[in-house]
Amino acid sequence: MSQPKETASTSRGSEPVSSSDHGLVAGAETPIGFDPVCGMKVKPEQAAGSMTYEGETYYFCNPRCHEKFRAEPTKYLSGGASGDSCCGGAGGANHAPAGYTGKYTCPMHPEVISDTFSTCPDCGMALEPMDPFNASDENPELEDMQKKFYLSLIFSVPLFVLAMIEMLPKTISADLHKTWIFNWIQLALALPVVASCGMPFFQRGWQSFKTGKLNMFSLISIGVAAAFGYSVFATVAPDLLPASFKMDSGHPFVYFESAAVIISLVLLGQVLELRARSATGAAVRGLLSLTPPTAHLVDAGEERDVNLELVKVGDKLRVKPGEKIPVDGDVADGESSVDESMLTGEPMPVSKRRGDGVSAGTLNKSGSFVMIARKVGSDTMLSHIVRMVSEAQRSRAPIQATADVVAGYFVPAVLTVAVLTFAIWATLGPAPALALGLANAVAVLIIACPCALGLATPMSVTVAIGRGAESGVLIRNAEALQALEKVDTVIFDKTGTLTEGKPRVVELVSFNEFESNAVLGIAAAVERFSEHPLAEAVIDETAERMILPGDAVDFEAVTGKGVKATVDGKPVLVGSLKFLQENGIELAAAESTVEKLAAGGGTVIAVASGGVLAGVIGIADPVRKEAVDVVRVLKERGIKTVILTGDAKATADAVARVLNIDEVRSELLPGDKQAAVKGLQQGDKLVAMVGDGVNDAPALSTANVGIAMGSGIDVAIESASVVLIRSDLNGVLEAFNLSAAMMKNVRQNLFLAFFYNTVSVPIAAGLLYPLTGFLLNPMVASAAMSLSSVSVIGNALRLRAVSLKSDVN
Repeated sequence: MSQPKETASTSRGSEPVSSSDHGLVAGAETPIGFDPVCGMKVKPEQAAGSMTYEGETYYFCNPRCHEKFRAEPTKYLSGGASGDSCCGGAGGANHAPAGYTGKYTCPMHPEVISDTFSTCPDCGMALEPMDPFNASDENPELEDMQKKFYLSLIFSVPLFVLAMIEMLPKTISADLHKTWIFNWIQLALALPVVASCGMPFFQRGWQSFKTGKLNMFSLISIGVAAAFGYSVFATVAPDLLPASFKMDSGHPFVYFESAAVIISLVLLGQVLELRARSATGAAVRGLLSLTPPTAHLVDAGEERDVNLELVKVGDKLRVKPGEKIPVDGDVADGESSVDESMLTGEPMPVSKRRGDGVSAGTLNKSGSFVMIARKVGSDTMLSHIVRMVSEAQRSRAPIQATADVVAGYFVPAVLTVAVLTFAIWATLGPAPALALGLANAVAVLIIACPCALGLATPMSVTVAIGRGAESGVLIRNAEALQALEKVDTVIFDKTGTLTEGKPRVVELVSFNEFESNAVLGIAAAVERFSEHPLAEAVIDETAERMILPGDAVDFEAVTGKGVKATVDGKPVLVGSLKFLQENGIELAAAESTVEKLAAGGGTVIAVASGGVLAGVIGIADPVRKEAVDVVRVLKERGIKTVILTGDAKATADAVARVLNIDEVRSELLPGDKQAAVKGLQQGDKLVAMVGDGVNDAPALSTANVGIAMGSGIDVAIESASVVLIRSDLNGVLEAFNLSAAMMKNVRQNLFLAFFYNTVSVPIAAGLLYPLTGFLLNPMVASAAMSLSSVSVIGNALRLRAVSLKSDVN
């Protein structure tokens, strides 16, 4: 086997290509190599490294790919690996290219943004990638903390056991304590834990003092440094210590085991916290993994597999049964049923045929079809959702301000309490007073947990927004999610929101011995030449009933009235009642039917054939089947419901009667809707607006919470703070339920954090000692501190399982 030769470079630039080719591209103006691990195209002069293996030189887009290839070169050259996702290559189409330099931010302080991976200057937490497309499941911070934790156990466990010899019979423990080497053994065991495993905490603590933004690591570093520093001094120069620091044997107390075990427990807490924080992004990472790495490109009648990154708008792609749809597009040939639950939360497959749209990441269930790519890469709905959710998870809820105010005073207050604890115990405590004072002061510093306060709101927000995305409720910012809980007025647009947005034939009555289907066939024969929206409803109903329209000739449109034509040799009129009356058609028989349809808010089309009335067709935009129950539930919760619409008063009133809406305002222009929203906000009212059209955009942006239906157009969706992916009003209730669940969870977290710190700090200071003789060991304090943060995160993670469905029965 050839011995590999390696070189390295600090800069890099790459773009995705097929991972099946390696070496250099022949004939290229600038030689280009291929990363054999991820399949990325790499210019040799910009490669992060290179390796010559069996006479072939390979280039790498980043050091991680380089390391993986060096460890197992045959794996990546034999086809055993189809492309690694470490840097967003062929195996990870959902990641950004390796050349992309992402920014990092803090989950507790989203205003903190860094170009490089580091820790937050405010709280000391490890920063996280801002761009979900640049993130991966690998967590180097978690890996590092785990290694340090396991290393610390190697030294902390024997040190803890050694320190527990005081539990042995007095004669044995006294003899051991008398030996000068006893403390030196403890020092030798504690030193690697404190100096190596605990170094990240000291670095973060030092950073906090330099910036003046004290945090949890400020307290930990002071506490551990005090315990360890004193113990080293007591070991090296015991004779310099006063008697109040010494045991009956004359040897000084040391706290090496406390310093080491505190570090181990804090490391354990960090590991648990990082794992829990990683779980909060599971919803986003789950979405990112939905698109397949390749697509079946149909070109000139031939089919071949290509990397997803190479798919362009207009390409024809075949999707086979059981496969994920690679990009957004339209069905061009074939039909199938598609599981869209990952986007909409709706479990039932949706039938797709020619002309229907399909979305990236959804699952093709039964048939095979060819689609035309319309949106690819970062333009797909899936990418848009991921980006929106990621940005929302970094936003701050107003309730966070409460925790921020408390946290601003928290660390200085704890430092003050620690100093007072030492002073009081040193002057008033029992022997050995100074030793007990030091131990209790360290316990105060260690047990206090500002991190629990800081995490209380952000973790709940992050998990809640991810949970909403799983159910098809996209939240743009945490402020809107918090505001929903207090909304007392919900405004609905009518067309496309409360109604289906597509006129349909709802009534068909025939006269003068004409059959219903015959009336519809006559009307369709004429209307298929018309571009009027109502004509489409007639054509659709004809197709649904499988009626073959007759042949129409001599077609003539009469503006604002109707159309004329000759069908099967007979003159035909289709249009308004007035239009037929003007042409001498007797309508007396249809009066009651017409009145009934008009009262329901529908539009009436009359059909005449051969000089007599053939029938009337009632066309209406049907109310959504779930609208009645949704409005009822809102009203049961004490929420006022309002319709704002540009439609005619009769139509709007008819819909309001069906749904039992509290207030209706009709015939409004977009500016009128916006003014109406402002009017309804008077008196500190919180208003939510639900809409889907261009004319809803000003009102959506003005409302305290704008909710856009997924069927709406882009301008409406961009104006809203909540987007319902599926066209289902139940999503409105789910958004309200999500808000209520999140706010309840936030309050629970804040209570846990406040209660923990309010109770634990006085106990650590020794408040119970006069009554019970109980003193808190600093090691126990460390365990309690770690668990406090984990408990807050664990409580937030419960939101992942919360049900957003409302009982509408």
